[in-house]
Amino acid sequence: MKKSKNLLIKALFLSFLGMAVMSCDGEDGVDGTNGIDGVDGVDGADGADGSDGADGQDLTLSESIPLTSSVTPNEIFELKGAFAGSANLNMIMSSADILESDSTFVYGSYMDGAALFPTEDGNYALINNLEADYSIARIMLNSELQPLQGDYIVNSTATAFTAMCSGSAITVEEHGFGPLYLSGGEWGGNAKGVYKVNPFRAKENRVEVERLPALGEWSTENAVAIGKDAYTSQTVIFMGDDHSDNTYPQAHFGMYVGARGDLYGGKLYVLRGKNPIESLPGEGGQLFEMGMAEDIAYDVEWVEVTERTIDELNQEAIDLSAIGFQRIEDIDWRRGSAEANREVYFNATGRIRGDNPDLNLRGTGFGRVYKLELNENDPTGDAVLTVVVDGDVEGGKGDGMHSPDNIMVTENYAYIQEDPNGYADLNADITGFAKLWQLDLNTGAFVEVMECNQTVAAGLGIGNTTSMWEITGLFDVTDIIGASEPTFIGGAQVHGWNYSTTPETAVRADGLKFVDPTAISEGSASLEGSVLFKLTGLPR
Repeated sequence: MKKSKNLLIKALFLSFLGMAVMSCDGEDGVDGTNGIDGVDGVDGADGADGSDGADGQDLTLSESIPLTSSVTPNEIFELKGAFAGSANLNMIMSSADILESDSTFVYGSYMDGAALFPTEDGNYALINNLEADYSIARIMLNSELQPLQGDYIVNSTATAFTAMCSGSAITVEEHGFGPLYLSGGEWGGNAKGVYKVNPFRAKENRVEVERLPALGEWSTENAVAIGKDAYTSQTVIFMGDDHSDNTYPQAHFGMYVGARGDLYGGKLYVLRGKNPIESLPGEGGQLFEMGMAEDIAYDVEWVEVTERTIDELNQEAIDLSAIGFQRIEDIDWRRGSAEANREVYFNATGRIRGDNPDLNLRGTGFGRVYKLELNENDPTGDAVLTVVVDGDVEGGKGDGMHSPDNIMVTENYAYIQEDPNGYADLNADITGFAKLWQLDLNTGAFVEVMECNQTVAAGLGIGNTTSMWEITGLFDVTDIIGASEPTFIGGAQVHGWNYSTTPETAVRADGLKFVDPTAISEGSASLEGSVLFKLTGLPR
């Protein structure tokens, strides 16, 4: 039985290599050129750049002293079940940490999407969105993934105070061109859409950044390009639309298709069901997502759209009977063979409204995980869509999961990260705090991996037990760093660890609040803590 029916009753971040996972019109091609100077500035080879002492970048990376241990303990997360004995979590840094060689850099609020790019000197550039600071940071890590220096390469002026949510890498190795970083502009300002960033751009250019109009304006959680092996001559990018509506689900799944490396001249599509009618939950209608039941494969198709601005694009999708989802969040694609690269996963996080019980007859309440199997020969050809985890099915494998947000997909597993939306009291099977889940792509088994331990954290003055954290930004760096064991980087938005609520603990030891003025002014900042961690030992 669908739990959605019960809801009616309950009231509802100089390299030639790089791998991973806007709003001015300044071209990142120009930034790329300046980016050479930016790298020289870090290396100290360029005398002019070496004068930028105000930004704390006088030391070369080789002279920098790494942060070997965070002041924030690992125990604020708890690995569960068998993972408690087979996996390890180690904190990389938090907003409370001070980099000895770059003390002016402050790790800001709402860490979210991230990617890692190797540099020619054996270090790494971690690109990391700070969602609530409307900015993008670059944190230089050594070969042990220990922070050395940091700066903001895109700030809130550049994004017009538009939230930078999830992000993804484009690299020569995986995509046939790059390196680039794509960031989703989702909420806040008036510059939503897909942002294109040179990960090695000069930090002095932080006040401008490029958006990609050809990919459309959405309430963009993320934009993700699938692997180059999926289609031999084309670049295919998917956009997750985190559109929330209280009457009809209006989040649409977008796809951009262009020639290899072309981010400007391709075509844009939305996903439509082969049976685009409204039906009761599980009865096969595809006008809205709830017509599709868990573990049943549904035929879907792509329909081209011509609009690019947010309202017009949304209306065109509605007029074309595109599938209406309830808040599409993150997207990722399966690693491995060409066939695997054509397997795309995404989350719909869900929404519940007590003033409109019918909403959950159309859109998910507790959230869903979808698998999209693309056409073998043509990305615009007919495809197959399956709900692989449904949080609304009472007694199902997803019962107890809620608000799935970010997702990371490897060869054999998907790791789903929760961002609780406040509906836990509507389902007794939802317990504790935000969780990390593992979906076995081969067997369908769905198990809990990790939970935020907000009780321990609150006892240390790190947040409280009432403001739910978000686990986010998880991506696989195993192959990038040449690790001998599976290694992931992720983080959390530590809601409640905020200067307005806990001023005694939401500051660094030097007295600085959790805001970097090169990213955003203190008066506009959230002043809330973030954490960045490394997870090892989880299967891929």
